[in-house]
Amino acid sequence: MTSLVVPAIVLSVSLLAFHRKCDVYTSLCEGASDGLKVIARIFPAIVILLSAIAVFRVSGAQDLLIRFIAPALKAVGIPSETAPLMLVRPFSGSAALAVGSEIISRYGADSDIGRTAAVMLGSTETTFYTMAVYLSAAKIRGPRFALPAALIGDLVGFIAASASVRLLY
Repeated sequence: MTSLVVPAIVLSVSLLAFHRKCDVYTSLCEGASDGLKVIARIFPAIVILLSAIAVFRVSGAQDLLIRFIAPALKAVGIPSETAPLMLVRPFSGSAALAVGSEIISRYGADSDIGRTAAVMLGSTETTFYTMAVYLSAAKIRGPRFALPAALIGDLVGFIAASASVRLLY
């Protein structure tokens, strides 16, 4: 059934466009052109963001920060082994997936740490990446309260993920 969803949507849109006598090809080309313009505008922000992540990890600053926050994480019930995931997740989804995979490989998928990492991956967002893309695309220069609110949301997601794993397993 699910394999028919995409063809059904394409067929429905095509029939609707035919019924309304729309030039679908021109509309698709204009949409692709607009998409390329958005990519050109947000590309510098993405390059800077990914470069900053690499420098943070390679410099050893990430390891130092993890050692510093480990006691606070234990106090709120979050396994300190998931700290690298918590630090990377707001910046990069692919890096977070790699860190999560590493955590699960090291501790096992059925361990509390592995389960917590998996739930954390699904309960939070790549905040900085998302903000860089959407705010840049919308040409918003000063998102005064957006970043603190989003980071608080991430923290709540991390705490809720850990609590959910403790409660359900």
